[in-house]
Parts: sequence; C-alpha cells; structure tokens
Amino acid sequence: MSRPAIWATKVVTLIQGGNTQAALSQIKVAPSVKDVEQLRTLLENAGLLKRHPVIDSAAQDQITALKGSRLHRAP
Repeated sequence: MSRPAIWATKVVTLIQGGNTQAALSQIKVAPSVKDVEQLRTLLENAGLLKRHPVIDSAAQDQITALKGSRLHRAP
C-alpha cells in the first residue's frame, strides 16, 4: 500500500481524539477521492469505522460526490 496522505492521518487523529465534528467537517472538504479512500482504509485498520458509523457514512457520501459528474453553470 502506498504511504497515507498527511490529510488522512490528521483526520484519523481527530477521530481518535474524540473530535468527530471536526473530522466530519474535514471529510466534507476532502481534497480528493484518493485521500478519502486512504482515510477509510486507515479507519478500517484501526477498527474505528464500526465505532463511528456517521464517519463511515460521511466518507462514503464524499467519495460518491467527488466521483460524480460536476454541474456546470451556463456561460
């Protein structure tokens, strides 16, 4: 596995520290799909996904949103 991004490790630290609201905010502004997927992998390895279903749901929603097509404004 590739080395986890700094963003993902910081969000895991927030969750481990009990600051789930800050973690949810960070997930909503995630830089890329790759980062969110790495976050989910780190959380799964640490056993935190089962303890925090809201975080799991938010991560899945963000992956879907980042992979989806973008809406463009008319010129």
